[in-house]
Amino acid sequence: MSRAQAESVIKNIIREIAQECAGKGQAVSETLVAFMVKAVVLDPANQFNVDRILTKDDVQKLIKICVDRLLDRRSATLDTIKMQVYFDMNYTTRADFLDEHRRVLEQRLLPVVREITDSRARTREELESLYRKIVSAVLLRSGLGSPTDIAVVREATAALQSVFPQTELGTFMSLVKRDKERQLVELTQIVTGIRLFNKECGKGGEGIDDLPAILNEAVPATTQNVDTAIQKACNTAFKYTAAIEKLQAEDPSNKLPLQALTEAHINSRQHESFLRIILNDVISCAQQVELLESQLASRLEQLQATVQSKTAVPTAQVYPQFINLAHIWSGFQDEMVLLSVLSNILASLEPYTRGHMESFTDDILGPLLEGVQVKTDEERIRETTGPDHKVEPKDFRDVDWLFPESTKNFERLPLQYRGYCGWSLVKYDRVLYPGNPSIGVLRYQDRYYVFSSKEAAYDFASDPEAYIMQVAECAKRSPELIQLLELHSQFATITPYTQGKEQGQMIEKPVTKCDMGVQTEVHPMESNIVKSYEWNEWELRRKAIKLANLRNKVTHSAQTNLSNLRRDNVTQVYLPKEVGSQTKQDGASNVPKPQVFLAGLRGGNTKTTVMTKMDLTLDVDQT
Repeated sequence: MSRAQAESVIKNIIREIAQECAGKGQAVSETLVAFMVKAVVLDPANQFNVDRILTKDDVQKLIKICVDRLLDRRSATLDTIKMQVYFDMNYTTRADFLDEHRRVLEQRLLPVVREITDSRARTREELESLYRKIVSAVLLRSGLGSPTDIAVVREATAALQSVFPQTELGTFMSLVKRDKERQLVELTQIVTGIRLFNKECGKGGEGIDDLPAILNEAVPATTQNVDTAIQKACNTAFKYTAAIEKLQAEDPSNKLPLQALTEAHINSRQHESFLRIILNDVISCAQQVELLESQLASRLEQLQATVQSKTAVPTAQVYPQFINLAHIWSGFQDEMVLLSVLSNILASLEPYTRGHMESFTDDILGPLLEGVQVKTDEERIRETTGPDHKVEPKDFRDVDWLFPESTKNFERLPLQYRGYCGWSLVKYDRVLYPGNPSIGVLRYQDRYYVFSSKEAAYDFASDPEAYIMQVAECAKRSPELIQLLELHSQFATITPYTQGKEQGQMIEKPVTKCDMGVQTEVHPMESNIVKSYEWNEWELRRKAIKLANLRNKVTHSAQTNLSNLRRDNVTQVYLPKEVGSQTKQDGASNVPKPQVFLAGLRGGNTKTTVMTKMDLTLDVDQT
């Protein structure tokens, strides 16, 4: 039979079982039916062979057994399985809770936001209606008051107008849809910050609950409720353990009350385990609330210092602070949601414990506990703590033992069977005794086992594989142990949630993963984008008119005398050379200086003046 055919057969079996139960007045989920089918097939007492194909008679037998078990209203095993299925379907991690809450909120806001982003308002009345829708969207997203409260709407409108006046609607309308959505989120945060700041200043705050004060009351109250429920579940488990010990010591052959007590004991332990997970989350809530309160006080103080009594403050200074204030308040809202979910889960787990509480009342348990000391887990651990109860590593050759004083991060070791003793599970027929790590932690195949006594440690270490297989057989007879003891590696088909490495964390499904690489071309398809394409026919008409007008136009050009200076001209010339010449002989000449003397110009004894010119120039030879 192929895998697809097998899955089809299983689905048909599950559907038929659910229909039969519904016909008998008991509505069951398909998840619960699927878990019960696997539990019945795994139980050796039912003699189903998983290695061969089920015959028609086997299918009918399987359906009958499953229906009988699902209709047994007083079965503690069924209650435990229902509790596990409910917790698996309703509990998840803190981050997943908040992500789902935000997703649901966005889904509810989607019609309002779409109506705003798709609006094509033109007239004054339409724009006013659009602005009112924006105010409603801001109120719904922020969660600060009801959009039907007039005082709340007026305050939100005033805050929005100080940030986004109605005259800005035209700019808002011109944005693309994604930018509109982004701006709506930003406006919501700013308006939320303004209203919270006004509330702190005593000038507004209509419809805004004091979430820090509410959380300061709710968190301790929820913690107290969870602590009370844990104490009650533990006390019940301690009583069942003492009663089982007495019955096993007096009359081990009486299987009927022992079986019922063991199932009730497992139910109480599972309830305790889930309550501790819830308590861990509530403590995380308390720590987060404390952190948010300090951030809120610091941010409000900074805003007071920034604003003070100024009439105008730059938006670049206050808007980021308003947005941060809105984020802090959103954190308080998240803690309220998370605390509400955890409280609902806490209340919903209690009905799954009523069956065995009604079956084993104090009147019934009283005779069983006569003369018996009801020990708590702490008392059992205290009795086996000390040097005399520690394992001696030298007594073993091929086995590793870890001790608190010699192992780093000893308290963070991922203990098998959720810290219960595997040897006691086998020895005392599925009774859950707490392991004592101070005795010694056995490391076998990279798994860590704790024990309730030194004797248990020595017996288990002598043949670990045999005890591990016997624990698995115990889980087949009580399938609720698969989830409680985290036996997913041995029962890979039953994994409603995964193992968490840290105590108090929910476990999740083991996922088989493999590395894979895919390489594609950068552009597998050639792009064919026409830059000149226009979808608007009016733009095409404008271009056509422009081209038609160009046909009647002439381009003229002219050059003036000075226009040639506007361009760069380049001229290349030969560089001047240095030239020299030399004569054969230097020559020189000297001539006499001409000298002439004129005599007789002064006159004399004679009446006429007779000038006599005398040449006094020397001859060349005389020079």
